[in-house]
Amino acid sequence: MLQLNKANICEKAVIDEKMGSFVMDGYFYVLTTIDLFVLCFMCILTYLSESLSEKQKRGFFLAYLMIAGISVLEVITVVVDGLPSGYRWLNIVSNYLGFGLSPAVSICLVYVLDRKTALRRKIRIAVCCEIAYLMFLLISIPYGMVFSVSVDNIYSRGPHFYIYVIMYFGAILYLSISTIVTAREFQNRSRMLIYPLILFVMAETVIQIALPELHVTWLCITLLSVLYFIYCNEMWNQLDALTGLLNQNSYLKQTREVKYNKGVLVVFDADDFKQVNDCHGHVKGDLCLADIAECIKKAYADFGYCYRIGGDEFCVLLKNGAKEEECKQEFLRRWTEKRRKFTFFPTVSYGSAPFSDEDIAVVKDRADQDMYQYKKERKKHHAPSLTDV
Repeated sequence: MLQLNKANICEKAVIDEKMGSFVMDGYFYVLTTIDLFVLCFMCILTYLSESLSEKQKRGFFLAYLMIAGISVLEVITVVVDGLPSGYRWLNIVSNYLGFGLSPAVSICLVYVLDRKTALRRKIRIAVCCEIAYLMFLLISIPYGMVFSVSVDNIYSRGPHFYIYVIMYFGAILYLSISTIVTAREFQNRSRMLIYPLILFVMAETVIQIALPELHVTWLCITLLSVLYFIYCNEMWNQLDALTGLLNQNSYLKQTREVKYNKGVLVVFDADDFKQVNDCHGHVKGDLCLADIAECIKKAYADFGYCYRIGGDEFCVLLKNGAKEEECKQEFLRRWTEKRRKFTFFPTVSYGSAPFSDEDIAVVKDRADQDMYQYKKERKKHHAPSLTDV
């Protein structure tokens, strides 16, 4: 009687285990279906986007394609694992591609960050690292270093599974640092939101490693890519396309119905800029504006927000008025170097006004008057020289 009870208990345990496995697998298939639907929707949204360049669209498309492909590969590994040995090759190939391509998703998203057509050196190095990792993973398959599939077609982690974990976390860290640097370069005010995104992915990855039967990694990566798309679009919508400074719309939103009680508003204007366009063409005129913006950003961005608010008009919301003279001299030095290189570059007039708990429009008017007075005094007393700002 006791033996019969034990047999019944064992049988019930086996049935419960099978039912639990069936429920988990069914849950996983539903998640994958949702995952693929979201990725298809994001592809359409990316295609219709008017704020993304063609290069950035390619980066997002490639990232979505990889996430979808790896999600399908993970389904294949679950389905074929434990089937007759004839399916062993499919189990090996699916695991190899899944483990091998995972770090490449982050590289695709880093590629999206840069609006330039050419690949930067750091991205090229990351691509080379990914290729080297794929080659290593391929060579290691017979030895079961990262993962192994037995002759009975049963998958298991290898003794050096940590290599994959290092590559995966390294790719996420690379994406995180690149995003933080880019957000800082573009003066994105929402860059603190990057940190919870990083923590979200890191926490989910740790859970997946500890509980591999959950299969939630790629759904979370899909969610990350969606949030990343939203975040990047918001960041780029704040920028002026030519100069990379914050645009007029961002300036208006930042200053609308806001009163400041400290800091300084600094304004800039290129002198006789129309002559640059008329005499040298709009291409060189655009080069001039981009270089003025670069000098402003490098001189002021650490202490305030830099904007292009009109054709050749720029301004800075400088948080610390004590830094005004230091930043001005740094801008002067940089712009003087630019004018030595490009002799058609004009002088730049400068004006400022401190905030005193009043409407920004009033402060802007005072800063403009200071700049016009600067122009008038300079023209009255002497001809512009290379050292004029």
